[in-house]
Amino acid sequence: MTATCIVRELGRQPYEPVWRAMQRFTDARTEATADELWLVEHDPVFTLGQAGKPEHVLAAGDIPVINVDRGGQVTYHGPGQIVAYPLFDLKRLKVGVREYVCKIEQAMIDTLADWNIHAERKDGAPGVYVAGAKIGALGIRVRRGYTFHGLAFNIAMDLEPFHRINPCGYQGLQVVSLADLGGPAGMDQVKPVLLKHMAEQFGLSLRHEAALPDLSQAA
Repeated sequence: MTATCIVRELGRQPYEPVWRAMQRFTDARTEATADELWLVEHDPVFTLGQAGKPEHVLAAGDIPVINVDRGGQVTYHGPGQIVAYPLFDLKRLKVGVREYVCKIEQAMIDTLADWNIHAERKDGAPGVYVAGAKIGALGIRVRRGYTFHGLAFNIAMDLEPFHRINPCGYQGLQVVSLADLGGPAGMDQVKPVLLKHMAEQFGLSLRHEAALPDLSQAA
């Protein structure tokens, strides 16, 4: 039996209002709340996870740095990157945290395979890599069995800001985007493919809704 998941495409948004909306959704949800999957493109921002060390931000310059409540180190979000926030009930899906991470990685790996790009995991370094260069990052949080935060998938973006940090805490880690590998540069070409593979991994029936979450700044 497939579970229904509501998909909301938020367009381009600043980071913090979406983060706060995820927190509110997660705090308010119950066992009866349908899972949701938010897709968004963020204004340029560096986010520092709970394990993040400020020294991994080498030279932020004009890009803001926000300390957030996900796992992991520092990463960059910006235009040309699909950020997907699965707001899932792991108990209902009967998925453990480690399996959840693997399924998200697999959805990105399968998406890249549709364009004949071979991607893989790297032991001890969550995310998705092509020839050693990172194309997909993960930073998750689970509260009361409910997930928030999620994945960042580089499609066609200016990668220069990654040189201002040690991506995910790794000095000199190479980063790449799909367009650089001969894949499509259009976000709208990639989103439905990523959604299809996410649905396959988690056994979901996706339903698109036009309504956006409340993105007011109130915490």
